[in-house]
Amino acid sequence: MALLDTTTWHGTVFSDGWVEASGGTAPVRSPATREEIARVGVADAADVARACASAGRAQRAWAATSYPERAAVLRRAGQLWERYAEEVGDWLVREAGSIPPKAGVETQTAAQECYEAAGLASHPLGEIIPSAKPRLSLARRLPVGVVGVIAPFNFPLVLAIRSVAPALALGNAVVLKPDPRTAVSGGLAIARVFEEAGLPPGLLHVLPGGVDTGEALVADPHVRVVSFTGSTAAGRKVGEAAARHLKRAHLELGGNSALIVLADADLDLAASAGAWGSFLHQGQICMTTGRHLVHESRADEYVARLAEKADHLPVGDPAKEQVALGPVIDEGQRDKIHSLVTASVDAGARLAAGGTYQGLFYRPTVLADVTPGTPAYRQEIFGPVAPVTTFTDLDEAVELARDTEYGLSLGILGRDVLAALALADRIPSGKVHINDQTVDDEAVAPFGGVGASGTGSRFGGPTANLEAFTETQWLTMQGTIARYPF
Repeated sequence: MALLDTTTWHGTVFSDGWVEASGGTAPVRSPATREEIARVGVADAADVARACASAGRAQRAWAATSYPERAAVLRRAGQLWERYAEEVGDWLVREAGSIPPKAGVETQTAAQECYEAAGLASHPLGEIIPSAKPRLSLARRLPVGVVGVIAPFNFPLVLAIRSVAPALALGNAVVLKPDPRTAVSGGLAIARVFEEAGLPPGLLHVLPGGVDTGEALVADPHVRVVSFTGSTAAGRKVGEAAARHLKRAHLELGGNSALIVLADADLDLAASAGAWGSFLHQGQICMTTGRHLVHESRADEYVARLAEKADHLPVGDPAKEQVALGPVIDEGQRDKIHSLVTASVDAGARLAAGGTYQGLFYRPTVLADVTPGTPAYRQEIFGPVAPVTTFTDLDEAVELARDTEYGLSLGILGRDVLAALALADRIPSGKVHINDQTVDDEAVAPFGGVGASGTGSRFGGPTANLEAFTETQWLTMQGTIARYPF
């Protein structure tokens, strides 16, 4: 039996079952062929209000449910991701332009996120603290209530489930707004998995929609915490809106991550790591290697090897042929990529590879002779572009790596790992990978950035998830009523 039978959810949203959306319907198109592959419901403000109210009612009973029951639902969900991995992976290929190995990473990670969340349900939720009075004094963590999750198109399944699963495990209800371009793999698949896993009604609502839908979700009084993954520009608006309503907003935003190639690095391995970091999933990853900072003595050779790799990477429809890169998500993203490439060449960068496209298939591109004033150096490209800048010494490498508003991920390649660690200590970043490129994630690890990359590590691992999806309450108890002088 299929998980994603389109006759079940054609033109609907998931909110106390599969229901007609008040905002009408919208097509989901394959970026490779531009053909309509599904039609989903579009939620409006009225749908959001109903969903959030329903979630608030259902959450109280769910929070009182024993942790073994909650954990069992999450374990079953993990098993279902494994059972339906091929089917969901096929949707990720057709809907998000993923190559099959990338789609496999998403389904595997979704299962792992659910298994980790199952363990989170029994995690210690407080501590005994000392008191100056004769009483028991506790700090305990309670569910926040209703969590609003807004997820993007690039890794649609992973970037939604990493908030949905732990929030549910800790006793919350969730209202999820997936990007409408990937509403199936990033939203409706999650609804179907938890429906089949036996999650009680009302605890998960999946409402595809645009900006208006997201604004209504952030503003709804039932929602106490917002988990947002997306661009920095959109994240600023979400954070501002949440602040007006005195809500916590956990923001995982953009990046322009640096990969530092030291003078003693193995260039064969460095070029391989650099190509993976910049070209994986067409560069549409927040952690993508956006700046290659290479010691001047190795730069020409590094550019040559990186360009050779770029020239030999096949680009095409991952649903029809074995390729390394699929399509970018839409025309707007393609045009942004190309404008940054052409503007950078006009500003003096040398096009060492790529710089062309057909339809939504953009060739992996290498830009040499990039300076801090070059557009491709300064801005997040979110495309398969590798800008290469040189440095003369470690102080200049630090200065270049810090020369950005972002602080998401950092890679350092070299033989002296202690020197690399000392270098990393001088560069603000949410993640550091020594002798690896910048793109990596695990369900057990904290994830997030600093500066314009977000509000810190609020995703992944028990500590981050507890902080994100619970409130801390002080509780005291004593045997008799306290006596006061009044």
